[in-house]
Amino acid sequence: MRIRVVNPNTTTSMTRTVGAAASAVAGPGTIVEAVNPTMGPASIESHYEEALAVPGLLEQIAIGESDGVDAYIVACFGDPGLDAARELATGPVIGIAEAGFHAAAMLGRRFGVVTTLGRTVGRAHELADRYGFAPLVTEIRACEVPVLELDDPASGARALVVEECRAVIAGGADAVVLGCAGMADFCSEVSRAIGAPVVDGVSAATVLAESLVRLGLSTGKHGEYASPPRKQFTGLLQDFGAVA
Repeated sequence: MRIRVVNPNTTTSMTRTVGAAASAVAGPGTIVEAVNPTMGPASIESHYEEALAVPGLLEQIAIGESDGVDAYIVACFGDPGLDAARELATGPVIGIAEAGFHAAAMLGRRFGVVTTLGRTVGRAHELADRYGFAPLVTEIRACEVPVLELDDPASGARALVVEECRAVIAGGADAVVLGCAGMADFCSEVSRAIGAPVVDGVSAATVLAESLVRLGLSTGKHGEYASPPRKQFTGLLQDFGAVA
């Protein structure tokens, strides 16, 4: 089985981080391929950057289809381009926010989320509502750490994440979902520090993707997620018409 973990930003060190997290939980016989686009933002911290990350994400989904990949993970907590990726892929596509919420909902009565910048809190609330988990979310807290600082152990970002996760548990949550793929490599460290379950969406998505493939299940293609219609694209996106 081949699972392609797509980091929608172009920072290769973060791609290595999410790849390592996915590989650590993958079962025997599962090949994890961590990739990032050839175009797009270095990190995703705004609606603008999220929108401009989607073409690069779809580029990697299309390459995966040519390579025979079995399932895909969108390794950004905003789950950018998830619907479009499901139209393009024959195998299952899972977003890490989606996977994190599902996992946390099975670990207790309610859960909270700790994300990066305050400006991303609204998107996290939107996704919780979309996936049906809004009534279970106690709060969504931002540690006000830029995504790329998570990659630097000397930045103090990890201590801030621990502090906010501890506050979420003190506020009545039974578990915490980490709201950024860049937090994947220290999830266990945070869990030990606060003495409560902490969910990394990259790891959760990897195990869920494996399960769907083993069950022989994929995205339904008879309605909304049918392959996109072929039509002409122009300018910088001219090649995307052929991909569809």
